[in-house]
Amino acid sequence: MAALADATVEQVKTLAELADMLVGLERTISSLQAARDGVLAVGSRLALQVADEADHPDFGDLAARTVAAEMAAALRVSDRTLQARMTEAVWRVERFPLVWAAQGAGRISAAHARAICDAAEHLEDAADRDAYSAEMVPFAESESPNRVSRHGRRVAERFQSRSVDERHRDAREKRSVWVKEVGDGMSQLGLLGPSTLVHGAFERLTQMAQTVQKPEPPEQASAQDQDQEPVQEQEEADQRTVAQIRADLALDLLLTGAPAGHDTSDGLLAAIRGSVSVTVPVTTLMGEGAMPAELDGRTPIDAASAKALAGAVSGWDRILTHPITGALLAVDRYRPGSELKRHLRARDQRCRFPACGHAARDCDIDHHHDAARGGPTAARNLGHLCRRHHVLKHHSPWVVEVLGDGAYAWTSPTGRVYVDREQPQNTVTFVEEHAPAPF
Repeated sequence: MAALADATVEQVKTLAELADMLVGLERTISSLQAARDGVLAVGSRLALQVADEADHPDFGDLAARTVAAEMAAALRVSDRTLQARMTEAVWRVERFPLVWAAQGAGRISAAHARAICDAAEHLEDAADRDAYSAEMVPFAESESPNRVSRHGRRVAERFQSRSVDERHRDAREKRSVWVKEVGDGMSQLGLLGPSTLVHGAFERLTQMAQTVQKPEPPEQASAQDQDQEPVQEQEEADQRTVAQIRADLALDLLLTGAPAGHDTSDGLLAAIRGSVSVTVPVTTLMGEGAMPAELDGRTPIDAASAKALAGAVSGWDRILTHPITGALLAVDRYRPGSELKRHLRARDQRCRFPACGHAARDCDIDHHHDAARGGPTAARNLGHLCRRHHVLKHHSPWVVEVLGDGAYAWTSPTGRVYVDREQPQNTVTFVEEHAPAPF
């Protein structure tokens, strides 16, 4: 039976209206996204204008951070994320104004605009970019973003004044590795690098995975032993998929392998071991609690992994929390160390600037009231700030004030106040059960 063959005229009409409505909504969304890019680009220009008029030696970097922090705090997002959006918005608005205008008019979506701009990333001449954009926008109006991307690369090659080798040298500067949390105790490890190396690594992992997946052939007994010992039974095949084995092998190599191409003569890099911080209620370790463990205070992990880490580590911090409120009471360690640093790291868990998720172990410990001006080196006057926000606190109009109960009030350059409170501890609390009231 053909799909919708039994639909009534009214139902088909409703479907057509829904499709038209969806098209209108997408055009409106695309226009608003272009307008947002315009606002972000103006914010970036404002920062550069302030820096230029004040002759800042950092060419506007701190001013851009300050503007990004103001906008990000208002939106309750990371200022790193917002500054990256500002940079991308300036790049699209200033280098591809025809594409930005087409998106603002609702002719193309944000995905189409991104595909057009990315394909011509290395076009340096403004006239070439405009000519390229004028050809690509009409094409994008009737095609999908993935087709636009492929066609855009072909069209851009006609306007390229630089060779592939020259462009590749620039592109190599963007190589990086990053981590993205995806939930359920899982994370993604991303890598951007030269195609030959990335594809070579992927192919090597694939061959390794296929080899692991195949069962080993049975051992052949010698003619002398054939009458005395039976032939060893063939081992069962690995039940994991190639993709799963490939992932397991990649992590195995990264955590245990030596970087032969970069190591020092004394094997210093090979001696480095990966480390993570895990917070887990003791009841979970005992198999009695339902609270999940947390990795670096930011993502839950399964109990089995937490128990394995707790059992293998040579020493770990014990965080004592109030059984009713869950508030942090103290931190001690089975092996002696810097108690105050451990207390602060367990209390803060991440950078204390609003919306920043930088792990405390990678942050600076900052005196809210400067030690040089009499500020005590005590927990009430100390807090973790990542290097970015540490610099922002001391070299921009942002001001922080301690409110008590672990809360910090940050006042932005425009006078807005944002309160950052302690992240709740990953702990178990108990509620007293009251006896039923008598009749």
